[in-house]
Amino acid sequence: MSQLNKWMLGGKISKLVIVITDKDTGEHVERWQFDVEIFKQSKNKAAKAAADNENANPGAQASNPGPVEKSEKEIQDEIQAIFRQITASVTFLPMLDGNCTFNVLVYADADSEVPLEWGDSDAKEIENGEKVQLRSFSTSNHRVDTMVSYRQLHKLGQSEQ
Repeated sequence: MSQLNKWMLGGKISKLVIVITDKDTGEHVERWQFDVEIFKQSKNKAAKAAADNENANPGAQASNPGPVEKSEKEIQDEIQAIFRQITASVTFLPMLDGNCTFNVLVYADADSEVPLEWGDSDAKEIENGEKVQLRSFSTSNHRVDTMVSYRQLHKLGQSEQ
């Protein structure tokens, strides 16, 4: 996780994803996505971000407002609201039965140095899954949008027709 911290502090990350997978079936059962937008970018990065807009999350706002100055309390309140919403998600997420594992996917800038033990991966999307957009939070430096995807219980292990 030290590499993740370096990338985050260096403004190299655009997305962090945690995927929970059933160990027995290999099926992805939950996918937690955190889209990170860094506000303080160099002119080159801002131009690159505009050019890369075609790869943006379709659920994210098309034109996010710029940074807004907030007090530390306002930021803490927003983060606490996200934690409450994540905790409350147990009311609609299917129970994780059996053995599960998780993968951490990091969407980093192309010029980022990647440790040898890290590898490329597919997006590990959940086919025909439900998606729920959760709260966002922002500081004067960045904005984080959160979404969870999951598969309904009756769809687990069944092929779609």
